[in-house]
Amino acid sequence: MSDREDAASSRFKCSVSEHACFEAGIKMATIYHQFVGTPFCARNVADLERTIAECIRVQPYVEDAQVTIRGNTGNKEDQYSYTSLTGDMIDAAVTIAMDGTRVVAEMRFDKELDYPLMFISSVEKI
Repeated sequence: MSDREDAASSRFKCSVSEHACFEAGIKMATIYHQFVGTPFCARNVADLERTIAECIRVQPYVEDAQVTIRGNTGNKEDQYSYTSLTGDMIDAAVTIAMDGTRVVAEMRFDKELDYPLMFISSVEKI
């Protein structure tokens, strides 16, 4: 671990598992709050999925990030035809690995709650 990483870690007054969950929450919030509203169409939906995932992968402690955009992405029939990304379209999973702990956080639209729920789906020692 670098001096910078040691300094950052020393500021967290919690367990490694709690810190990893915190990091996962930051990544989920980034996906939602940075990208909701982004214009796209069927032609570039795969590019947007890849871009979101790659933006998350460069952040601290990210082992993996997967993003799928669901729903009607629309065709670009004319200059005014596009879709804006909404939270209910996003399926995402982010894996955080730090100091012997792996956390997976997910975002899925929960039909029962009628809400794009972000949650921790697993915490394990590695």
